[in-house]
Amino acid sequence: MVDAVAFYVLAALILGFGALVITAKSTVHSVLFLVADFLCVAALYVTLQAQFLAVIQVMVYAGGIVVLYLFVVMLVNLKRPPEVHSDPRRLGRLGVVMSVAVLVELVAIFALGWSKPEVTGGGGLSPKNVEQLGRLLYQDYLIPFEVASVLLLVAMIGAIVLAKREL
Repeated sequence: MVDAVAFYVLAALILGFGALVITAKSTVHSVLFLVADFLCVAALYVTLQAQFLAVIQVMVYAGGIVVLYLFVVMLVNLKRPPEVHSDPRRLGRLGVVMSVAVLVELVAIFALGWSKPEVTGGGGLSPKNVEQLGRLLYQDYLIPFEVASVLLLVAMIGAIVLAKREL
């Protein structure tokens, strides 16, 4: 019962911080809300007895990736006032429809989960599971892992080039 309450509280916090990330006026505030979101995800991992994933979540995402985001945000000149016109290609109604669809799916998942009996399993990451996770990441998914790291590097270089043009 306590696990379920902790899960729903953390899930609500994660969704709330996620909404604040995309609605914040200041980019720096948006990144700080992202840090809070990542920390709540780490707390959710702790409730699932996956302490290794929680530590990795804090070190990699809340630490490294967010520092990279802040570096890029501070490097790119954001002191310009926001544009007064809105993009005519923006599909706001489609976004609302998709959001409602996701909400309906979440309600359906909650309703189905509530009606089925709870399955108990051996959760958590044992040292053997951590070894399996490492093997999967660095053997089976090595190419996607490296592609993601190259994309992050290209994005950082692109931000530096864009910032240098304006200096």
